[in-house]
Amino acid sequence: MEGHAAGADTVKARLRDCVEFGVEQLTVYSFSTENWSRSATEVRGLMKMFDERLQSETPELNAEGVRMRFVGDRADRRIPKSLVERMAWAEAETAKNDRIDLFVAFNYGSRDEIVRAAGKYKGGGEKEFNKLIGQSGLRDPDLLIRTSGEQRISNFLLWQCAYSEFVFHESLWPDFTREDLRFCLDEYTARERRFGGRR
Repeated sequence: MEGHAAGADTVKARLRDCVEFGVEQLTVYSFSTENWSRSATEVRGLMKMFDERLQSETPELNAEGVRMRFVGDRADRRIPKSLVERMAWAEAETAKNDRIDLFVAFNYGSRDEIVRAAGKYKGGGEKEFNKLIGQSGLRDPDLLIRTSGEQRISNFLLWQCAYSEFVFHESLWPDFTREDLRFCLDEYTARERRFGGRR
């Protein structure tokens, strides 16, 4: 659990940097739908740690003006009821904040998200489908940062990343520093975004 705890510490530190750098919305991947394939012991440990972190850190994040939102399937019965309630509590506690939106992807998989939205879709084209995908208030990201030297997006925000810029970074997430974040943001701002069009 030490690596997961270090990763959670990095989230909090980089969140504060995002506020300073003028980022309005940050989305982090905390637990994917594929993570259920890990050992039962590890999954229980992750659920316990996530619950404890929410309980201890939500008041501090609330005081700093962070609005917390969660994306993913919270109806999954494998998630402890106490954790589902904790997430709802964290959202309610921080609902009026507007300094930065922190979206936590928990029990999230983008294919699952698309399938669930498709099940509700009654027609109307891309605009209507976007409403179903975006019910959480999550905007299409301008920039996706992939750490750990991997050059894949691991079933994360597949629909939303249609025109996102990607930066791949060698650092493991727990080691991802303020300077690393600044580098990624500078790389993004140096690019010319065309959204599929030509110059």
